[in-house]
Amino acid sequence: MTFSKVSVSSELQAKVESFVQENFSLAVGDLGELVKIPGIAWPSFDPNNLNRSAEAVKNLLSATGLFDFVEIRTALKPNGEPGSPAVLARRAAKNDAPHVLLYAHHDVQPPGNPELWESEPFQATLKGERLYGRGVSDDKAGVITHVYALKSLAQLAGDVNLGITLFIEGEEEAGSESFSNFLADNRAELAADLIIVADSGNWSIDTPALTSTLRGVVSQTFTLKTMDHALHSGMFGGPLPDAMTAMVKLLATLNDEAGNVAVAGLKTVDVAELPFSDADFREQAGLLDGVERIGTYSLLKQNWGAPAITIIGLDAPAVATSSNTAQPQITARISMRLAPGEDPNHGLAMLREHLVAHAPYGAHIEFGHSEQGPGYFAKQGWAAELAKEILGRVWPEPAVEIGVGGSIPFISEFATVFPEAEILVTGVEDPDSRAHSPNESQHLPTLKRAITAEALLLLAGNQMRRS
Repeated sequence: MTFSKVSVSSELQAKVESFVQENFSLAVGDLGELVKIPGIAWPSFDPNNLNRSAEAVKNLLSATGLFDFVEIRTALKPNGEPGSPAVLARRAAKNDAPHVLLYAHHDVQPPGNPELWESEPFQATLKGERLYGRGVSDDKAGVITHVYALKSLAQLAGDVNLGITLFIEGEEEAGSESFSNFLADNRAELAADLIIVADSGNWSIDTPALTSTLRGVVSQTFTLKTMDHALHSGMFGGPLPDAMTAMVKLLATLNDEAGNVAVAGLKTVDVAELPFSDADFREQAGLLDGVERIGTYSLLKQNWGAPAITIIGLDAPAVATSSNTAQPQITARISMRLAPGEDPNHGLAMLREHLVAHAPYGAHIEFGHSEQGPGYFAKQGWAAELAKEILGRVWPEPAVEIGVGGSIPFISEFATVFPEAEILVTGVEDPDSRAHSPNESQHLPTLKRAITAEALLLLAGNQMRRS
């Protein structure tokens, strides 16, 4: 699908910047109210908070006055259980204007250890130019970006011709298990010419970015067994291949001596090389003095275009309650990132094959729960060209395309179900946002620019016509 080209005038940009500036304190206030709601879609947390969070988002969208309906909807997970509440809003396009789908998510990660926070996780706290709190950047700032860009559109467009769907998901941080069914159940309302996913980041606080590649992901829980019961570590220790020793040796085989992933048969791909030094990486990652990075590729290729393995869980006796006991079995969970374009089914098969082949001492391996999601390569079209121009006008520096080491598997589902749509992966994060970590924060000048840029993009789309 092609659309008539439009230009964004300096006069329009000035009007949008003025409107956003006048309303920015309200935007920050609304963001702070969302942060207060600990909507976490993990089974061990209160699901009522997700309902509160969805209602709060629904109210914000209803207040724009743009939509034919604003509803809270759910879909079933693959196991038949109901998914978390999502907010869906829609208005139809008029006069051959494009239809845009705006995506964000209102659920957040658990706060983690409260002792590592310098402020209350669910109380937005302003320090300088940054607002701190769980979900303040990932992804409640994405919700606010959409809401205030829409307010700008409603105020400045005159007649709104643009078709708009808002899809604010409620379980992205828990793996988007009901996403496929939600997409199938609501396909007609979600269909769009352009999909804007506000769930990524920028190269820096001065340099905006469009995310052009994402890594795929698989995770695998497995149990290693060497005995049928626990034993006294003194009476039997020595010849005994206890499960913890075997597990440590097995996990050590997943990377080679240089730190590269040692699982055979996995792809690597070339990526855009932007200025990024070892010192930049050390600062952003918080490496301790003397600790060295791993891997032999360039930093960006290692992070964006190569596989990576992290041990994200280990069920073993806690130090505080440990005794002189040799363990008969240990359970671990592995997260493996895959190069964009890698088939996650193949990646999972290679990981399982490696674990079985490298289990020491003849240890038994039993596989448990696994998850997988594909990576993403962006389509380059009219929207990306226009977005780069607008981003470069709003930020101090020109826009760049970046990869992301993380995964957003549902983006590939969008691309499969709506193959004609162009997808823009944008965001409000920066290298110091610390999403998923203690002391998550949102750089407020970046949020203001993100709202301004999206508003300009929507206003430009409002002038477009199918050709």
